[in-house]
Amino acid sequence: MGNEHNSVVEALRAKWPEAIERVVVDRGQWIVYIAPEVIEPVCRFLKEEHNFNRLVGITAVDWFPREPRFEVVYLLHSLQAHQRLRLKCRLPGQEPRIGSVTAVWKSANWYEREVYDLFGIRFEGHPNLRRILLPEDWEGHPLRKDYPIHGHRYDYGALER
Repeated sequence: MGNEHNSVVEALRAKWPEAIERVVVDRGQWIVYIAPEVIEPVCRFLKEEHNFNRLVGITAVDWFPREPRFEVVYLLHSLQAHQRLRLKCRLPGQEPRIGSVTAVWKSANWYEREVYDLFGIRFEGHPNLRRILLPEDWEGHPLRKDYPIHGHRYDYGALER
């Protein structure tokens, strides 16, 4: 894992030197913190040039009250090289936005919708960004740390009307 994975990280550093914010190895897995502005071209580069052809998932972490508040986490897997890589992008608490990677991996569609629904992070350029788990008229985003413990009041009787 070491040499090949290092070569991927070095290729990222060479191509986007100012966009690579930090590199960490945690439990044998490389984590690359990148500027959110380059998420789509970085993902395309990793898929096309380094065979990270499988998007395992996209999720987010809310570090409230810290700023930047959110981290969007991309879990990538190269089937050919048997390698995994995590990309992390930090976003502000006010109007968190990042580019969509649905043009790179079609499977990003539902992952991005889920993160939008539960955290309120907008994915610019997403073909159909709307709630996926909660009703369209639901208020708030339940995985945010400042979301009320018992949730917002919801009129379940309205569903029966």
